[in-house]
Amino acid sequence: MDARIARRPSLSAAPVGALLREWRAARRLSQLDLALSAGISTRHLSYVETGKAQASRDTVARLADTLEMPLRERNALLLAAGYAPEYPETALGTPELAQMRRAIDLILAQQEPYPAFLINRHWDVLMANRGAERVNRFMLGGRPSAHANMVRQFFDPDDLRASVANWEEVAGEMIRHLHDHVAATPTDHAAKALLDEALARPGVPARWRHRDLSAMPSPLLTTVLHRDGVELRFFSTITTFATPRDVTLDEVHIECCFPMDEETAGHCRALADGG
Repeated sequence: MDARIARRPSLSAAPVGALLREWRAARRLSQLDLALSAGISTRHLSYVETGKAQASRDTVARLADTLEMPLRERNALLLAAGYAPEYPETALGTPELAQMRRAIDLILAQQEPYPAFLINRHWDVLMANRGAERVNRFMLGGRPSAHANMVRQFFDPDDLRASVANWEEVAGEMIRHLHDHVAATPTDHAAKALLDEALARPGVPARWRHRDLSAMPSPLLTTVLHRDGVELRFFSTITTFATPRDVTLDEVHIECCFPMDEETAGHCRALADGG
């Protein structure tokens, strides 16, 4: 059943037409391209963008599908068009996501004694296993990180940044991901602010301020950490939830770190044993 809501400007930061134009620009689609792909007429899309016509809920859904919008942005588009949002945003600690939370806990626990994290779309560390906590504290000389955000940890000179032997390689990959996310999700102003914050840190190469469309992601990025003569080398795997129907699950992923060599594996085991 279509749940129509009263049009209130406070429900959305931009009318539906402005949002569609912003997303079309991000996807490099003309009105004709978007209309053809969504199965509607160019005239109708033009009228929707200018406010001369009301898009049906089904039309909004087809436009969102064509634009490959994440669930949060699909909700925003529905609100801007005058409809109730379709996708809930449920906290991980609620009974509705109890099974998902158990799955996350299991993956994090199984990764011991190596680090594993639950991270959202803004690189906030929502959960971490004890292996991650032990490695972080070792690298920081026994003190906890000042940040609960992985980008800030790697870009703050007083945090993990000083312990990353190949910092420019790892941080450059983070910046590439942030640039890609900002370009692909134009309404995510928090991500843009995080990118600007990272770029403003001292020692950041000026070339990182511009998105490099020719840059190719590394097939296997190794993070090399070092402290007091100990070197730890990790590569990571990413786990996401398939076909999520909840905003929270759509925006999180699990990052598991694996040792690149036996020395790293042995040191992680020693840390777990209290060494």
